Amino acid sequence: MSNTPWPAGTATGIGSLPGTDPLEAARVVVGELPALPHLPELPARGVGADVIGRTAGVLVDLAVEVIPSGYRVTAKPGVDHRRAVDLLRRDLDAFDEALQAAGARPTVVKAQLAGPWTLTAGIELVRGHRVLTDHGALREFSESLAEGLAAHVRELAARTGAQVVVQFDEPTLPAVLAGSLPTPSGYGTVRAVEESTAVTVLERLVTAARDATGQPVVVHCCAPRPPLRLLRRAGADALALDVSLLWGASAETWDELGEVWDAGAVLFLGLLPGVAPERAPSPREAARPALELVDRLGFARSWLAERAVVTPSCGLAGATPEWARRALTLVRDLGRAFVEPPESW
Repeated sequence: MSNTPWPAGTATGIGSLPGTDPLEAARVVVGELPALPHLPELPARGVGADVIGRTAGVLVDLAVEVIPSGYRVTAKPGVDHRRAVDLLRRDLDAFDEALQAAGARPTVVKAQLAGPWTLTAGIELVRGHRVLTDHGALREFSESLAEGLAAHVRELAARTGAQVVVQFDEPTLPAVLAGSLPTPSGYGTVRAVEESTAVTVLERLVTAARDATGQPVVVHCCAPRPPLRLLRRAGADALALDVSLLWGASAETWDELGEVWDAGAVLFLGLLPGVAPERAPSPREAARPALELVDRLGFARSWLAERAVVTPSCGLAGATPEWARRALTLVRDLGRAFVEPPESW
């Protein structure tokens, strides 16, 4: 992509932060990530605040409830579903308040939702199977998610006055493709989904998000071997991944990474750990994996500013508040440094 709504050297967060106070989380994001602030997620709040429950809260004409094994479809919204809707509403209110208090007017903001495969893998049908195992239910959830995300985007844009970039989180997709996803009973595994089917379903949602926003669509997968070619075939404009997981990857994975980046994808490069290391890295130490990556692939280092966005390696829900803020500060500083790298780099 050559036309992105964010400037060169931009940094952002993957989504989650520690704690339970949405206003404090929003203040941190707005303060540390001025070019591309994201709507924070706070899974420590419990039911309805995790990626599945949160996304279920935007579904249209579908509702979920909590059972011992996770989430299950229910005939009408109950206390669990209403809680998810209410938590997301509080997050929007807090984000709006933090922007106004800071006098911030970002031109673009980012919102995260579970992708269709992760969402339907994380919700059970009434009879006990995962939603993704039923073609009709899978289609119904995909259509509901498309309609719900459009409404979510409209509200976020109206509140902030900014363009909205949608990020789909697909951590479960590799297991779906490999047939390694356990059944709800735990006694077996769900049959592998064919790659063509995975592309078709995800493509519908990527297209729906792009139609709703007019902006690039990000797909995030922090698995050791994210299916990068598949994500590009599904239309993803940007791919978010954990750089630290690449160093043990096969030559095939590196070839795939080089291919999709060269073909125009923007890479959201996860460079800072999700929990505090024994010693906080210096900017040069934090930048080293990205520099080694671009050198190994044989591309110009200027691509790190022009065709990449710096992020933490994954969500920061497990971090201390101090490290979460520090990590966001570091990714912001790294993004700026990639625009004008120090001579010592």
